[in-house]
Amino acid sequence: MSQNRRDFLKSTALATGAAMIINDSYKSVAGIIPADLKTGSMKLSYHPYTLELNHVFTIATNSRTTTPVMLAEIEMNGIFGYGEASLPPYLGESHKTVQEFLSKIDLSKYENPFDLETILNDIDNIEPGHTAAKASVDIALHDLIGKLMGQPWFNIWGYNKNKAPNTSFTIGIDTPEVVRQKTKEAEQYKILKVKLGRKTDKEMVETIRSVTNKPLTGDVNQGWNDKEKTLEMLHWLKEQNMVMIEQPLPKEQIDDLAWLTERSPIPIIGDEGVQRLADIKKAAGVYHGINIKLMKCTGMREAHKMLLLARSLEMKVMIGCMTETSCAISAASHLSPMVDWADLDGALLIKNDFFEGTKINNGKITLMDRPGIGAVKL
Repeated sequence: MSQNRRDFLKSTALATGAAMIINDSYKSVAGIIPADLKTGSMKLSYHPYTLELNHVFTIATNSRTTTPVMLAEIEMNGIFGYGEASLPPYLGESHKTVQEFLSKIDLSKYENPFDLETILNDIDNIEPGHTAAKASVDIALHDLIGKLMGQPWFNIWGYNKNKAPNTSFTIGIDTPEVVRQKTKEAEQYKILKVKLGRKTDKEMVETIRSVTNKPLTGDVNQGWNDKEKTLEMLHWLKEQNMVMIEQPLPKEQIDDLAWLTERSPIPIIGDEGVQRLADIKKAAGVYHGINIKLMKCTGMREAHKMLLLARSLEMKVMIGCMTETSCAISAASHLSPMVDWADLDGALLIKNDFFEGTKINNGKITLMDRPGIGAVKL
């Protein structure tokens, strides 16, 4: 199932070349922008915020009612770009670690915000990790650039916003009564995402099936560990109209995952096992596809490169999210016209969104005709 080295290098070169062309296009468009707007001193600011969830959110490994986030702004010549770092427990980041990392960034030394490769490479090289913190700056910088261009990112990337797919809506692990309630509340959504990975998995699916026959996706969050039992479960889930499954086994069980991918009746998508661009080479043949999340991969720039490379390797692509405000959700949504599945419901799961941006209309992702990422403060 895996490609030989020559094919992989050829595919990688094509994807890398495409990314270079895109970066050059930023600079060519920048050439028509008045000099007093495209140059100047950029100032980064940030403040902590806590998202309050509509329901207790339970997955295979933990439960929570809140998610800490860091909201970032980059200002240049009176124009503001907005960004966000979402900090669910498994990322290992916190308000404290993000503040400490962002305090080490000095954007004032860069005169040209369009020099994304230099700026974001420099930030990535400050310290390893801190992917959500890095994403907050990446998103804010993309928002600023889009506003300087006067264009939304789906236009800059050359994507048709009308091809944005339906988003799934997540049903977390809970009692049958609450699961039925959540399923009924998700009436407008055309596809539901089911959190799995505990002993109640069949009960979860059967409870949802007592309410609706909509297609399902599943997310195990590494909660299973036996490949044979997992394969049996996947055949049962296919009968329940489940169309794909995320990370059924722990990411360390690479051989078992590859074995499962060869035999599974539905696509296996790598989530925890595929964090950044460098992980895609080893993911080919281990998974059918990848789940790209801005908080895992440092933001829009690397997410776009991951999309290009995965497509060149003929892998499936999903765009996902954490619990986030409409800032980060809007940023991710600009990639959605090019994916197989979208799970961009993070802002729908919270009570206190700080932004207004990409809409979900009757389950479909609807990108806004606004410059940048399309998010505005409430």
